[in-house]
Amino acid sequence: MTGTLTGTKAGPLLLIAAGGTGGHMFPAQALAEAMVRRGWRVKLSTDVRGARYTGGFPHVVQVEQVASATFARGGALAKAAVPFRIASGVLAAVRAFRRDRPAVVVGFGGYPTIPALAAAVLLRLPRAIHEQNGVLGRVNRLFAGRVQGFACGTWPTDLPAGVEGVHTGNPVRAAVLDRAGAPYIPPGDYPMSLLILGGSQGARVLSEVVPAALASLPEALRAQLRVTHQARDEDRAEVIAAYAAARISAEVQPFFTDIPRRLSEAQLVIARAGASTVAEISVIGRPAILVPYAAATGDHQTANARGLVDAGAAVLIPQSRFDAASLAEQVALVLANPAGALKMAQAALAYGKPDATARLAEMVEGLAGGPA
Repeated sequence: MTGTLTGTKAGPLLLIAAGGTGGHMFPAQALAEAMVRRGWRVKLSTDVRGARYTGGFPHVVQVEQVASATFARGGALAKAAVPFRIASGVLAAVRAFRRDRPAVVVGFGGYPTIPALAAAVLLRLPRAIHEQNGVLGRVNRLFAGRVQGFACGTWPTDLPAGVEGVHTGNPVRAAVLDRAGAPYIPPGDYPMSLLILGGSQGARVLSEVVPAALASLPEALRAQLRVTHQARDEDRAEVIAAYAAARISAEVQPFFTDIPRRLSEAQLVIARAGASTVAEISVIGRPAILVPYAAATGDHQTANARGLVDAGAAVLIPQSRFDAASLAEQVALVLANPAGALKMAQAALAYGKPDATARLAEMVEGLAGGPA
């Protein structure tokens, strides 16, 4: 483990462990923000990918980087080495916890959480898991029966037999909460903002389909569009060219640091159905067209989207039926129906759980005084 120590040893210590995607890191950041405000010291254990998302964490949070080890990537030799790398990580975590004992350990999923949760089990430390999705990730399923608290971001969540979950909702960052319930401006005869989000890894299918769909809209409607499109770096030039050819005003980047602002300004969001994306859409309250990632483990993105869809806040298009014609039809329906779009925004807001962070923080503080 490496990291830079900041802060003091004045308060109880919370150790947060999270894998290296925005889906894990954004709710982890929200909990860190809340616990720092409550007077706790906070450490974050993540991998090199997760470290990319730490810029928004409170500056007093100590970031400790662990070597990532997964059976999902690499050749036979690399996979054979995984158990040894995990064991080494667990031993390092045990030594670290003995030097500075956490009051509670919380895992958010992903392979980088294994050392911290395993060390917490070995040392009988209070521990909890927060699962963002409606279907458990592999690591969270592995530890589900070994924790005292299991917080569910999506409800219902497919839990293993004997595991009782608490529906806390998915914590969102302070920057999102600052814009919770921001007034929605329905579509009309003026510039309209569309936000296209492909998740933390980007989404090639959105880059292929969305520009073509928007290009097929009537010229009068196209002229009113102001598009923010998150695209993978390797797709960026192609996406920019497609929007330019359709004479659609568009900003295309692999990553935007001000998504909460852009989300609050959007008339419509077109996105993957990652748990954090769904939570942010619902807390701010915006109409959405959701395209779940077809290869997601256990089809968990479809499960994530179901609540917003059932609430009347979103349209779901399975990736197998996601093409320019289908998307253009849905975009036109939303943008041509201001009253309907407003109802979708209100339904999204009613579905959201802006107090999810507080619920999770209360679970952590409850565990701090409970048995291991």
